[in-house]
Amino acid sequence: MGVDKLVAKENEAGARDKLIETASQIMREGDTIDISFSELSVLSGLNSALVKYYFGNKDGLLEAILERDMDNILVQVGLLIKKDWPPEDKLRHHIGAVIDTYYEFPYLNRLTMRLIRELPPEGARKIADKYLKPLSEAYKIFVGEGIKSGVFREVDPDLFYSAVTGAADRFFTGKLVWKYCYGREDFDERMRDAYREQTVDLIMAGILK
Repeated sequence: MGVDKLVAKENEAGARDKLIETASQIMREGDTIDISFSELSVLSGLNSALVKYYFGNKDGLLEAILERDMDNILVQVGLLIKKDWPPEDKLRHHIGAVIDTYYEFPYLNRLTMRLIRELPPEGARKIADKYLKPLSEAYKIFVGEGIKSGVFREVDPDLFYSAVTGAADRFFTGKLVWKYCYGREDFDERMRDAYREQTVDLIMAGILK
């Protein structure tokens, strides 16, 4: 069956979205950013030729996953910026949301860094301009509002951004460390909630005056 006929057959079931979600699931469950087309085909029930049709190649698929995940993050951050909340409440809510996001998509930072390293410079710059710079600007707003109102001490927003994302990324990509060092495999919602509460308290204690 030709690719065009495959596309016509699968479009009704949302083949493109199904490939993105299945690939995301593989990365979540396997703690990896390497995707086998054969595994993707088996788990999605779709012909692997559709990957080339919709995305061009594996990098195209990875970019589509990043776009789906990051677009939602930027929407939520934009809504939070507009809320009429005290700066400390906004920041506390945001840090908690970052931890929840990395629990759901533990591959997010590794995926971003892989694409930035492996894409041509114009592709890497596009990712930075579309996703990373807007997030950096959001931190300037979050932190700047708190400094201006006198509730936050003077900190560098860019370094603070790195500290928050680093705390979330390091924990949820460290499952094997917990398994082999501490004999624990309980990376469930209770673990997430406990880590969120402790990490938010620690970070906020460091920025509040």
